[in-house]
Amino acid sequence: MKTPKLLPWYARKAGVSLERAETLWRKAVREATLETGWVGNAEYWGSAMSHFTRLLNEERSTLCAPSVVPYVRAQNRMWRLPLLAMEDVFAAFHAQWQRQSGSTRRAA
Repeated sequence: MKTPKLLPWYARKAGVSLERAETLWRKAVREATLETGWVGNAEYWGSAMSHFTRLLNEERSTLCAPSVVPYVRAQNRMWRLPLLAMEDVFAAFHAQWQRQSGSTRRAA
């Protein structure tokens, strides 16, 4: 049975193995065949894809894989915060110093 070319992408996005995604695809095709009664028309493929995405979402909700990426990104922002604040303080100090000295130097 032919599978969609984007099946590995869907599997990786849902966090399931390729073999499990192929099994879910076959189940979605069976459900679409029962629902539409036809094979190969646009309604059939649309129904198969909707069943497949529903099955992938159900499979994703059963997995116990915590999402770590948002925490790592937040930690990265918290790590950079003091450096960004120090950079702003030095820029303000430098601008004030140039204003008080009366000489302005322009970058090349």
